Amino acid sequence: MNDLEHISIRNQAAAFPEHYHDTFCISLIYSGTETIAMEGKLLYGEAGSITITNPYEVHANPLADTAIKLDFDTIYIPGSRMKTLFGGNNVMFRERSIRDAGVVRHFQELSHTLARTDTARREVCLSRFAASLQPYTWKKDDEYAELTPSGLRETILYIREHLTENLDLDILAHVAHCNKYGFAKKFRASTGMSPMHYVLMKKIFSGKQEITPYTELTQVAYKYGFTDLSHFSRTFKRFIGVSPRTYQKQLSGL
Repeated sequence: MNDLEHISIRNQAAAFPEHYHDTFCISLIYSGTETIAMEGKLLYGEAGSITITNPYEVHANPLADTAIKLDFDTIYIPGSRMKTLFGGNNVMFRERSIRDAGVVRHFQELSHTLARTDTARREVCLSRFAASLQPYTWKKDDEYAELTPSGLRETILYIREHLTENLDLDILAHVAHCNKYGFAKKFRASTGMSPMHYVLMKKIFSGKQEITPYTELTQVAYKYGFTDLSHFSRTFKRFIGVSPRTYQKQLSGL
């Protein structure tokens, strides 16, 4: 089973806006310094370090230095896989920047297997990587889940079910049964993002899941309401760090 995802980003010269991942996002920084802005704090990962964000943590990645471009690889590991790797226990990471030669080595070994079809080797490397991370984990009692405040559950569900439609603030406020200004304020206070930014993020991540080596990217762009492929590509790169075409090539191993 290959439910892991790997992406390589080189010469990153733009900040990532507020977003979250539904997986563990584990990166190895090759050059430059990654900045993670989360819960009012700035965390830094320098070259040679591993950075981690837990599932559903809202964060942004401003540039530490606009004159220095960032090179890094990222592996995305689903929470369900982490649970299996840690003996049926859900885990979280308190340390977001890890400088550990063993962890770095096992990250690189695992990333190399993700471009190949050797499943047995990949599983061995994944187990070794997880074991090297164990000292940095703590047990999480509940399941990994997106934050859905009780007053917004209906709206969040509506967004998920209508991502291919033209959603605007008036529509979402109507679903939430409140005026749009009060709704926008409540949504940001509860999720850390504005409603329309959240919608845009969900459209991009949903579209990303549909991309295969054979996908017609223009069809994905139109499906999620982007005016054209160029519009989709610019927005995709803001959130993912590479264009959809580059992402597609990486899936193909090119």
